[in-house]
Amino acid sequence: MLTRDVETRHHVWSSRDAFQYCERITYDHYENFPVASLLLPRDRRKYVCAVYAFARTADDFADEPGLTTAERIESLNEWEEHLNESLNDSARNPVFVALAETIDRFQIPPELFRNLLQAFREDVTVHRYESFDDVLRYCRNSANPVGRIILLMFNYRSDSLLQLSDSICTALQLANFWQDIRVDLEKDRIYVPREDMRDFGYTEEEFVKRMFTPQFAHMLSFEVERTREFFFKGKPLVAEVGKDLAWELTLTWNGGMRILEKIEQLEYNVFRVRPKLTFPDKLRLLITSLIKKRQ
Repeated sequence: MLTRDVETRHHVWSSRDAFQYCERITYDHYENFPVASLLLPRDRRKYVCAVYAFARTADDFADEPGLTTAERIESLNEWEEHLNESLNDSARNPVFVALAETIDRFQIPPELFRNLLQAFREDVTVHRYESFDDVLRYCRNSANPVGRIILLMFNYRSDSLLQLSDSICTALQLANFWQDIRVDLEKDRIYVPREDMRDFGYTEEEFVKRMFTPQFAHMLSFEVERTREFFFKGKPLVAEVGKDLAWELTLTWNGGMRILEKIEQLEYNVFRVRPKLTFPDKLRLLITSLIKKRQ
């Protein structure tokens, strides 16, 4: 089922070629939040691309059109088998040739990658969440491992820093949920907790029908505000790390906050328009980060 293996399984990949393969995957995808941007030190970028290629491909398996639930799970299970091979120095897929070197160089716990795969499996099998705690549990697998991996790449290993990273990554995941409400509905996924719908007097039937009401606006305003609280809870991380990572963190943090502002500017009607960062937004964020870089 692993369609990504068709062009790679008979090829012996050198480290250089494997990292270049991951870089192509990374830079071919649009993201609101920067991935391996030019603000990162050059000697770290290829490793960030390896992690991104691992996660991006797994995400594609979870969302790829035309597959059954069983086929999606099979693909993700095979992706985990590739991870196991990489840990045993027998990787054949270029993503995992690069990932094996990344894991070894920075002593990254493999469990962080398994957590990501668990989140992708949940994307396939779970389409509704009863409570906000359930959503946060998903974030602990889907987003937080990425932040921890990046910190480890820069040798930031203290528990306090990892927890600050968790807050920012959770905020980024939540912002993405509220940004992509319309997109996720097309996949029959709703990440607004059912308990919140009940509290604000908005029904799941109305949600599925994309009915924009005052109740929906109040509910999404509530979600945006508590997402902002996670961003501010994690913001001290920017001041705690060195300039090698602080610039990228600043750009990422500002990008997430800007998405929340975009949702507010739409008066929360994300059914009508998907809020996204425009080129002027990205340029402004980059200039802001570069100014901070020189301070």
